[in-house]
Amino acid sequence: MLRWLTGRSARDRALEQALESLDARVWPPLLARHAFLQGLDAQATETLRRHTAWILANKAFHGAHGLRVTPDMRRVIAVQAALPILGLDTSLYRGWSQIVVYPGGFLVRREEVDEAGVVHEYAQETSGESWEGGPVILSWEDARAGSAAQANVVIHEFAHKLDQRAGGADGMPGLRAHRDLDPGHWREVLDRTFDDFNTWLDEIESLIPPDVDPESDAAAGWYAELPLDPYAAQDPAEFFAVSSESFFTEPWAMAAAWPDWYRLLVQYYRQDPLQRLEAAGVQPPVRP
Repeated sequence: MLRWLTGRSARDRALEQALESLDARVWPPLLARHAFLQGLDAQATETLRRHTAWILANKAFHGAHGLRVTPDMRRVIAVQAALPILGLDTSLYRGWSQIVVYPGGFLVRREEVDEAGVVHEYAQETSGESWEGGPVILSWEDARAGSAAQANVVIHEFAHKLDQRAGGADGMPGLRAHRDLDPGHWREVLDRTFDDFNTWLDEIESLIPPDVDPESDAAAGWYAELPLDPYAAQDPAEFFAVSSESFFTEPWAMAAAWPDWYRLLVQYYRQDPLQRLEAAGVQPPVRP
């Protein structure tokens, strides 16, 4: 039927269908799979449902290496991706269209320039990528586990998308819609917290005995003292993405270590997961 006869665009119909798919049989069990979604009130839950439907209607999911992306897989990814924009606008996820899903970790080509100016090329295994203006790429093995672990590859990569909206990933997302946030103050707190984390990480690594491989599971006990995964020390963009993961899934340690940084994230995301999870009776995880 012609569009002028239906009165709705194809995109409107897709959104309506996505909302209908998140019905009473599907939506409550989907929320229950993710502990960090506990404590949402009725209004926030409905907003999350609508944002999840928007992602389902506006992003094309593609499986890689023969993976068939099922409707359930799309929903699991979409609801996690919707959480960071629960208090924001879906327009922040515009400008790109694809989510590529691998069965597990995948290899990405990297280049690194050493101190002598020599370029080294290598392949690195990763669980997620976010290309500026391009797709989000995820490992299904890790995206599926996002409900049970501190690391959350979906929130991580979609935080990069928010960061990239301001013109390049640098740990400072666009603040035009946040009149209560001063960019200079954001940069000052980000830099101070990032430096503090790197100092903390250096101190932890100095305590690891020489016979223990810092990359092995044997070193996990030392790194568990940190408020964030060590990967946050890579650069301010990764610090923002890793902070966003912990902000939504395990906010206790970060809020205690850096209250100023946590407060900025509350203002930016217009959510307070710590307050919400504590009100719901969720306890902080017991670390090794």
